[in-house]
Amino acid sequence: MLQEMRFPDALPVDSYGPGFFRVGGRVHHGPLLILPDAGVLPWSGWEDTAQILAEAGRMDFLFVGTGPEMGYLPTGFRAVMEDVGLGLEPMPTPAACRTFNVLLSEGRRVGVALIPV
Repeated sequence: MLQEMRFPDALPVDSYGPGFFRVGGRVHHGPLLILPDAGVLPWSGWEDTAQILAEAGRMDFLFVGTGPEMGYLPTGFRAVMEDVGLGLEPMPTPAACRTFNVLLSEGRRVGVALIPV
């Protein structure tokens, strides 16, 4: 039996394509963050950690979409996130979007950092 996913007070990734994401009905171009309290924010990449760190206490995991294929997280980025106790789950961006949406629908404390496909 299939059940429709519900997102009370949350912003799922509606869709994505080359260079963009649709989140909450709005199109966003380029890399982006979706964080529990901050919502949808542009992301400048691996050195741009301030917004993630500001919400680290509100998340148990940060899914990291590494683009169209699996990529490795830079050591410095991983170390900064692990220092504040934030679990990281790198995966290709399509998988990160799907996984984020599923856990978000379950009410889990998650965020996502996405590099476009």
